[in-house]
Amino acid sequence: MVKRSLTVAGLFAGVGGIELGFQRAGFKPVFANEIDKHASITYRANHGHPLSEGDIGELSSEELPKDLTVLAGGFPCQPFSVAGYRKGFNDDRGNVFRDIVRLMQDREPEVVFLENVKNLKGHDNGNTFRVINESLEASGYSVAAKVLNSSEYGNIPQNRERIYIIGFKDPEANARFQWPEPLPLTTKLSDLIDFRRKVDSKYYYTDERPFWDMLSSGVTKSNTMYQWRRQYVRENKSGVCPTLTANMGMGGHNVPLIKTRYGIRKLTPRECFNLMGFAPDFQLPEELAMSQLYKQAGNSVVVPVVQRIAQQIQSAI
Repeated sequence: MVKRSLTVAGLFAGVGGIELGFQRAGFKPVFANEIDKHASITYRANHGHPLSEGDIGELSSEELPKDLTVLAGGFPCQPFSVAGYRKGFNDDRGNVFRDIVRLMQDREPEVVFLENVKNLKGHDNGNTFRVINESLEASGYSVAAKVLNSSEYGNIPQNRERIYIIGFKDPEANARFQWPEPLPLTTKLSDLIDFRRKVDSKYYYTDERPFWDMLSSGVTKSNTMYQWRRQYVRENKSGVCPTLTANMGMGGHNVPLIKTRYGIRKLTPRECFNLMGFAPDFQLPEELAMSQLYKQAGNSVVVPVVQRIAQQIQSAI
């Protein structure tokens, strides 16, 4: 029996974390779309398949390959985020979901894979999620959805809860699909963060910071992580990294911090990508500003979680 080729195309691709997860599970990435020019630079540095750079609203379904197995996307989370405006589909940025539906209906992939913030399910008393679910079902897909934490399902020490929504064209495949089981967390922070190495001085906090006194007295341990929360220091007592965000490169509020023998510092971009489950050889283009690399890491997905879901999708179809 000849094993058929399984393909995946990514929308709102960012740096391609979803595609990498599916690739690790045996799918072949064949196409992607991304509007951000900086993320596109990183994408092209790490992937060889076609990337359409531009607004998804201008993306023709004819650009997507035919006979597509999976159409995937971590669509913009701002309209559905607790930290955002909570406007959902009334926000112009929420309209991009309608483009997903348009492309999905035109190309009819076997599977639709979507990722978003945990709050999506409860946004607007559940109405936003209901619209998404009903849109998929009206397009002929049977839907499964679940919130997974990367520290429980990806063996990655980051507290990152995300909702994963999967639509199957074949209802029997949906019936066969099973979510991955939780994993023991064996990966330590020190496996992904180098607490002992001295890094560039730009990553360290010094007494020039107006809140240095509180920071220096609050950040005391070298085996965990902290956050500066505007008025106080918060220790992450669970022993994992707090959720990485897209604005980490802007400084100030909620930036994850560690204490090393060389001082208190923020994470490097490479360490952030490590905490998203990217391989050490994933290229971070030197021409990009650090703020862009932090943004790209914070906007991405935890690759091993996607890989495990993709493996279950492969078994189901």
